[in-house]
Amino acid sequence: MTTWPILSVVTFLPLVGALLIYLVRGDDEAAQRNARWIALWTTLITFAVSVILVLRFDPGQTDFQFVEKSNWLAAGISYHMGVDGISLPFVILTTALMPFCIMASWKSVKNRLREYMMAFLILETLMVGTFSALDLVLFYLFFEGGLIPMFLIIGVWGGPRRVYASFKFFLYTLLGSVLMLLAIMALYWNAGTTDIPTLMHTAVPRSLQTWAWLAFFASFAVKMPMWPVHTWLPDAHVEAPTAGSVILAAILLKMGGYGFLRFSLPMFPLASHDFAPLVWTLSAIAIIYTSLVALMQEDIKKLIAYSSVAHMGFVTMGIFAGTMQGVAGGVFQMISHGIVSGALFLCVGVVYDRMHTREIAAYGGLVNRMPVYALVFMVFTMANVGLPGTSGFVGEFMTLLGTFKVSIPTAFFATFGVILSAGYALWLYRKVVFGALTKPSLASIKDLTLREGVILFPLVALTILFGVYPKPILDMSAASVQQLVTNYNTAVTAVKAAALLQ
Repeated sequence: MTTWPILSVVTFLPLVGALLIYLVRGDDEAAQRNARWIALWTTLITFAVSVILVLRFDPGQTDFQFVEKSNWLAAGISYHMGVDGISLPFVILTTALMPFCIMASWKSVKNRLREYMMAFLILETLMVGTFSALDLVLFYLFFEGGLIPMFLIIGVWGGPRRVYASFKFFLYTLLGSVLMLLAIMALYWNAGTTDIPTLMHTAVPRSLQTWAWLAFFASFAVKMPMWPVHTWLPDAHVEAPTAGSVILAAILLKMGGYGFLRFSLPMFPLASHDFAPLVWTLSAIAIIYTSLVALMQEDIKKLIAYSSVAHMGFVTMGIFAGTMQGVAGGVFQMISHGIVSGALFLCVGVVYDRMHTREIAAYGGLVNRMPVYALVFMVFTMANVGLPGTSGFVGEFMTLLGTFKVSIPTAFFATFGVILSAGYALWLYRKVVFGALTKPSLASIKDLTLREGVILFPLVALTILFGVYPKPILDMSAASVQQLVTNYNTAVTAVKAAALLQ
């Protein structure tokens, strides 16, 4: 076992990089170049250290690993960090994608570059902290803190309607989280602690479970986002810079799903069981409705944003099925979606940097001028559809399989979403990539540069690798998912048995 505080190092190393960039004064070319390289090296070193977590992680263990604990605020509130098979994949996803985001912003961002890089590094610290925190107060600080740098990234470096989009994003997510804060206080008064592992094994009264579940649900449903509180996401994606969209789709959306897995199911199993039909209904509506809305979009980013809402519908459906396949599929789907949707937004950024428009009508026949780009974009489009052999298929299939065991109608309607996703994704691909090269503005467009290839090719490899060989992610999370599902089913069965005896 590691004796040095490796989780704290992974969490706070990006802050050190942000401080170094702050110390690089001036806005001349040399200062900007230094800021870029500091940001890139910081994210690469953070990723390298996080790989040690994977190498030393014991997938057969159900307890939290790499645990750090010290007294902090008051009795029962401590600085407590640790990861298990459910949280570690999200930590690695965060640290792995950050270098790609820095490289994607290498030439496209020139205005206030130092502040831009600092915002991303601070955001990385807050995201890793969210997935590593084992204390509710600490989790809440990291979870909410991530709003601030993202608010600035959209509001300062975004598109023409960036102020509207950033305020909408901030207010939606903050409103849900205020209710979660009240629930955290109620749990502290009930148990005398905010320690997450302790609360997982503390019986929460039935009445408090219901209200606490609803309060946590309000926060996580907005963050996912679930229908009907999803409307902030398309606006935020359209206005955010490319790297901002990548982080928003790949990591920030997953905090909601992670919250359901870490809090809703283990702490409030009875309420989760009672409200499962509600979640299934909202998930099925999200999958079908947002897929239909995606079919009507004229902006590439907006179409991918709506597809994200649909894919998160599969995640919530699988998690609240409460079955081994459903929960494991939910975890896998979130990791897969993080890679695929992040890559799709990077693909949009490639053509946007050349053409400065995201209108689907502005493109056509790109395969004639950008064959390598067309191939890369095709891989991610197929993964977004859920084609067998790509990572998108494994997650969708497992969540449908897990849901089918408990609710056939939900699985039936969700399967329509798979067909609709093929409709909008293939329509987008045909419009942008195929057809005759008739638009004069596209005549001189260049294929992928070396920098863009370095960003996109590893993501292509991961998409195909996890589609053919999903074992690494499934094995990492298997023991933790098994324990979560067992505890959930035991709690529900006990209550049903007690009801029969009365």
